[in-house]
Parts: sequence; structure tokens; C-alpha cells
Amino acid sequence: MMGSDYLESIKKQFVYYKHLGDKTFAQLEDDKLFWQFNENSNSIATIVKHLWGNMLSRWTDFLTTDGEKDWRDRDAEFENDIKTKEELLYKWVEGWDCFFKAINSLKEEDLDKIIYIRNQGHTVMEAINRQLAHYPYHIGQIVFIGKMICDTDWASLSIPKGNSQAFNAEKFAQPKQKTHFTDEFIKKETK
Repeated sequence: MMGSDYLESIKKQFVYYKHLGDKTFAQLEDDKLFWQFNENSNSIATIVKHLWGNMLSRWTDFLTTDGEKDWRDRDAEFENDIKTKEELLYKWVEGWDCFFKAINSLKEEDLDKIIYIRNQGHTVMEAINRQLAHYPYHIGQIVFIGKMICDTDWASLSIPKGNSQAFNAEKFAQPKQKTHFTDEFIKKETK
């Protein structure tokens, strides 16, 4: 039971973090997805390309092959060569589709199986947790870049500045209940 609760929780969390990227892309003019602070920094498009490459490598044949595929060219993921928003969104969706296909196929009994990333053994749960740290790290970068670009036109993706007291008052006015922190987000998105 604990394993199925874990799988359900991480699926919701990954959906939530994907949503943060989607909402950031929606706020930006197409050309801003390719903006770099300087030559040594990554654009949103470059970060998406890296996530795409990582997701395809890690989650293709997840339980049976090493997560660092021989066809992956990680260094090329950091070359800023995506040219259009359509290409960026294609890679974004393709990477997430590969990821969710693998995650949705897992069963509780898979969580203790050993898989390899660069010949280092991980339980399936450890491998998932590794990516649960990695992907939000980069999505946070995407959101931060989007926020810098939009400046005062940025629409907050969480509790807007100055609204914490009202938000907390609304939450504490409700009875205590066991819910996942993403349940409200999922409910809003399906309306």
C-alpha cells in the first residue's frame, strides 16, 4: 500500500512541476524563450532541450537498460539551437510523454528493483527521487528566467506576494483533512 501511495504522490508532483513550465511558456513571447542572460547561461529553450534529452535517456526502456543511453549526446543538449517555440514545445511534450509512459507502467513491486544510471545501481524509487530533485531544479530555473523577462507583467504561479495571510486564512477556515498539495491544482486544471 505504501508503494502505491508513493507512486500516486510522485505522479501528481511531476504533473504539477510540468504545469509550472507550461504556465511559464504561456506568459512569454516566443522570442523570449531563447533569451540568455549571458553567453555562459542557458536559455529556457536550452533547459528544455536538456530535460528532453535526460527524460528520453532515463525513461526509455527504464527497467531494462542503463539510464544513460549510448545514443544520448548530453553536451549537445546545452547548445542553444532550438529555433521555434513549436520545436521547443515538441521536445517538452515528447520528454514528458516518455517519462509518464514509464512511470504509469510501474507497479508497487517494481520500486525495489535495481536499475542503473551510468552503471551505478539505484532502486527504482531512488531513481525516481533523483529525477524528482533534478527536474524541479531546472523547472525552477525556467520559472525564474520567465519571471525576470516578464518583470511586472508576471502572473504568479503560487501565492502572489502580499496574499499569504488571506491564503492561510482560507486554508485554516477549512477542517483538517488528508489531501495531496497538488489536489487543488489538479481540480482547477480539470474544470
